[in-house]
Amino acid sequence: MHTGNQLSTEIDATVPTAARMYDYYLGGKDNYAADRAAVEELDRVVPSTRRLALNNRRFLQRVVRVLTQEYGIRQYLDHGSGLPTQDNVHQVAQRIDPTTHVVYVDNDPMVLVHGRALLEQDERTVVIQADMRETEAIFDHAETERLIDFSQPACVLFNSVFHCIPDNDTDGPISVARRVRERLAPGSFLVMCQLVSEDPEVRRSVTDFMDRATQGHWGRVRQESDVASYFEGLEILEPGLVEVSTWRPDTEVAPRQLTQEWIEFGGVGRIPL
Repeated sequence: MHTGNQLSTEIDATVPTAARMYDYYLGGKDNYAADRAAVEELDRVVPSTRRLALNNRRFLQRVVRVLTQEYGIRQYLDHGSGLPTQDNVHQVAQRIDPTTHVVYVDNDPMVLVHGRALLEQDERTVVIQADMRETEAIFDHAETERLIDFSQPACVLFNSVFHCIPDNDTDGPISVARRVRERLAPGSFLVMCQLVSEDPEVRRSVTDFMDRATQGHWGRVRQESDVASYFEGLEILEPGLVEVSTWRPDTEVAPRQLTQEWIEFGGVGRIPL
């Protein structure tokens, strides 16, 4: 299991983070010049990334709406939640049922500061600072235990985050997904997607760029077959593992990924009853 170093509580504006780059792609204001410069350079390599980020956010919102409305999920654990934007998990779910409980997890200190300010008056939603690989620390955190009853079905989200961690036998994406499954009740859901490309040159160039830009806080762009391995032992909801803009779109004219140099790929798996 990943133990890592003490997480930093200081914000370094000179080093881009995936959370702040994502915030900039989504039109947010919680980012710095270093993040914006990294986004501009990334766009030269993979120009579809802004649309990809927007489609990924819409996928998250559709998934939460479906699981809350159709499957009765009332507790969510969102790993690598990023900076607050419009229509976060708790906002989508609590519009359907205000009693829904949500725990956000992120290792970026800026996420912690902004998230806690946003959620100060919300007793049913909290943000904790942790590395997504620290399954035991997250599940046993006092705030997680206060809000989520893991003897009942829950949804755990790894939305567009597994590409941020390297492959490792003990704390790579497959191991993290397996550990989380072991802590969940039957009928619980895992939502998992990440950046993939079937082009080896795109995988190499983007992985190298993001690893360099974030000073090592990156894993790798993977392939669709890698993502499929995360879902071993789960019942995959229709339409299966797909490019996320095609996962139960709201309308037939919903925005689609325009180019395919890389895509966000994944889906929703359920622990068998």
